Amino acid sequence: MQNLQLKYAGLVFDMDGTLADTMPTHFVAWTRTMHKYGIEFPEDRFYALGGVPAPVIIEMLAREQGKQVDVDAVTEEKELLFLDLLEDVQPIPEVVAIAEAHRGHMPLAVATGSMTWVAERILGALGIREWFGAVVGAEQVSQPKPAPDVYLLAAQGIGVDPANCHAFEDTELGMEAARNAGMDVIDVNPLRRVGQAS
Repeated sequence: MQNLQLKYAGLVFDMDGTLADTMPTHFVAWTRTMHKYGIEFPEDRFYALGGVPAPVIIEMLAREQGKQVDVDAVTEEKELLFLDLLEDVQPIPEVVAIAEAHRGHMPLAVATGSMTWVAERILGALGIREWFGAVVGAEQVSQPKPAPDVYLLAAQGIGVDPANCHAFEDTELGMEAARNAGMDVIDVNPLRRVGQAS
């Protein structure tokens, strides 16, 4: 991974499932919140929608299941519950190690489907917020992943041409978003499997 500095001018990381092992904790928060409103959200679908902003998911599930909800209020309720569970969130060591190896040598950014304030809290809790010159969340762009918007804005935030950025992702939607932004992208899941096997 050291040769990244030779080939790229900036690195852009997804957060949930890439830098931070938030997905199990998010699922607990989602399950408890959706249950309160009588909305089903099976685990396989939750993982399939990784990277999609919470308001989009809530609106879609409510529409499909014939429920009327205040999307903004339910989104905030879910995020606040998630933050109550924040101490359960652990870093993903294999990916954090890549960011640590390159911080100070090239600009780093985060491009996430989470709200920016939630991302800031998670990165802060992990002690890595100051590594990143830009943190771009879902509410800062008009179109969520797989649109390239969040990656394009992240690259802009660190002053690097997207074509000279390398992205790190854990979902198909996220990888598609990074490619749509003109970035090379790596699926971090095999890195995690190597780490778990050792």
